[in-house]
Amino acid sequence: MQYDAKVTARMKRIEGQLRGVLRMMEEEKDCKEVITQLSAIRSAVDRTIGVIVSDNLVECLSKEAENELDKNELVKQAVELLVKSR
Repeated sequence: MQYDAKVTARMKRIEGQLRGVLRMMEEEKDCKEVITQLSAIRSAVDRTIGVIVSDNLVECLSKEAENELDKNELVKQAVELLVKSR
């Protein structure tokens, strides 16, 4: 699968957020602030997973005619990936 620039940018942003949390912890910031940032990171990761799974599903469905794959099976696999990520 090809990952577009938007997904890469999301991951770099998440990486920056993680570094920020580490810095906050080193500076002994209040735990509420750290938890707030960790929650934001979790949401960003969840959204990124959704984007990757949906992009992959679209790619697989567009190739479905060539490979004669079952659309229901592809959707089932995509849902399983999303469930697994939780």
